[in-house]
This record gives sequence, structure tokens and C-alpha cells, in this order.
Amino acid sequence: MNRRIVLARRPKGPPVAEDFRLETHPIPSAAPGRVLLRTRYLSLDPYMRGRMSDARSYAPPVALDAVMTGQTVSVVEASQVPGFQAGDLVLANVGWQDYGLSDGRDLTKIDPANPHPSYALGVLGMPGLTAYVGLLDIGQPRAGETLVVAAAAGAVGSVVGQIAKLKGCRVIGVAGGTRKCAYAREELGFDDCLDHQVAELPQRLAAACPQGIDIYFESVGGAVLAAVVPLLNVGARVPLCGLVAWYNLEKLPEGVDRTPQLLLTVLRQRVKIHGFIIFDHYQRMGAFQRDMGGWLREGRIRYREEVIEGLESAPRGLIGLLQGENFGKLIVRVSKE
Repeated sequence: MNRRIVLARRPKGPPVAEDFRLETHPIPSAAPGRVLLRTRYLSLDPYMRGRMSDARSYAPPVALDAVMTGQTVSVVEASQVPGFQAGDLVLANVGWQDYGLSDGRDLTKIDPANPHPSYALGVLGMPGLTAYVGLLDIGQPRAGETLVVAAAAGAVGSVVGQIAKLKGCRVIGVAGGTRKCAYAREELGFDDCLDHQVAELPQRLAAACPQGIDIYFESVGGAVLAAVVPLLNVGARVPLCGLVAWYNLEKLPEGVDRTPQLLLTVLRQRVKIHGFIIFDHYQRMGAFQRDMGGWLREGRIRYREEVIEGLESAPRGLIGLLQGENFGKLIVRVSKE
């Protein structure tokens, strides 16, 4: 039988367990022109919260009662598509289920000799490409500049900071908790990392960035963005790939309206804020994989995964991810080797 986790209802604010439903259906068959895939690993990513909403966005929402979307590392069980055969390991888009079908056009083969096939969902996949394109193409780092990166111990932020160090930048991370901050400093080589859960973040960030901020890699928003804005230098660049602190908003937050401060800073400091969706940049995948593969082999980039067991754990994992509970790239191991 095929277990599937579907969207049972649209969340009101932060997702809860009741927004998902586990169903069981017969395993589909590989009809002509189809590949039957068995999920080995499922990626959990912040963008999934947006797909649970029916608000206007860059991609269609998950339909009610449909399988939750998600990239997977999958094994070909049966194939009636030339070029794929049983046993092949592929990067796929099966979503939150044990088995799924593809016409083959969205599949990318993974080298069976790769000791870490799940890396295709992280440092060698979409999150890694997000860090690479956002920093190098939009942030355009120069040696000696100061970069601040939010979610510094996460799948994107950890890679952003390490690439920036390779380019000669001074790197300040912001993360939630002492363990994550220590990891960024001691394992990833950041110059400093600040715990946003501790009071007086604006003052501590200003002390850590005495020459101001030249690049702010944004994926969080909220209090971190408010602390960064007064420190942006003339000509600063802000690659913007996410705003996870605001993904669960049902209405505009109460309190001080910081829009005037933000826009006045953008004007006076000639700041470039560039929002980007990584699916628009997949033409950079070849260069990215060559560079990142080399950096990993040379030990110049370090990477951390957090693996949770079982498809049934996916809802709890995503709920925790949106609350900042994960430590590294969050992966669900759906089936054994």
C-alpha cells in the first residue's frame, strides 16, 4: 500500500497537525510513459508553508485533499520511459508519499556511488543553489566587505556564510540558540554569530558590525531585519529569498510601522533589495554543482543534516521547521536503503 500525507485544510496561522491527513491507497502502476518511484528521502523546506495557502504567489497552491508537495530522492521501482530502469536513484518531485509516478521529464539521476544521496536535497540541490545564486549573482561580495546572514545554521544560511568567507568577507550570522551560534563560529568559521533569542539584538549587531553592513542575505524578516536596516552601508545589497518570520501572518502585525525607516534607508543609502525565486535560476545549476562539489571535496564547505524517521513524522517536522527548531537541513528518511 502507498501512504500519502495530504493537505486536509488550509492553516489559520501556524500549521498544526490537523491541517494534514495520512491516507493509504494502492501502489500505482507504471503505465506506458510512466516511471514508478519509491521515496527514500523527503525534503522539508519553508516554502511549503506558502503552498498550503491559496493566496496569490509564484506557484500554484497545493489543492485540498492533494498530496503535499516536496522534492524527494527516490528509487525507480519500474519504468516504461527510455533512459530509466529499476534501481536507478533519482532526484524527483514525488511529494509526501511512499510511491509516486513521473513521466521522467522532472527526474535527474543521482550517481549510485555518491555516499550522501540526500545531499541532492540540500547542499548540492535547491537550498545550496539558493545560497550560491543569491550571494554571488545578487550579493556580489567583495573581499573586505561585511556580510550578515539570517538563519545562519540553516540549509541556506550556513552555505551563504561559508561561500562569503571563501570570497574574503567578514561574516556575521544570526541564529536561534547558543548551540547554533557556536556551530556557526566554531565549525563553519563565521567571524561571529548572534543569538536572536537574547535581548538587545540591535545593539549587539551594531557592535559586531562597526563598519556597517554591505550585504544582508535575507530569509527571515521580523526582528532581524529591523536590527539590520539602520546598519546598511551606501550601496548595500540585500538578496531576499524568504521571510519565514511572516509566513504564518493572517493580518499585518501590530506595533511600530517600520516601512518609512526601511524605504528611507533604501533611498539614502542607495540599497538594492532583490527578491528572487530560485526556480528562475536553474540555468546556473551546472556551474553551482562544479563549484560546490569541489568545495565539499576540499573540505572548504561543511554541511549538516537533521534526519527524522518515517513519513508520518513529516507534519511535525515542518511545523518545527517553521518555528526554527531544526538544526541544519531537515530531511525525512521515508524508507531504508
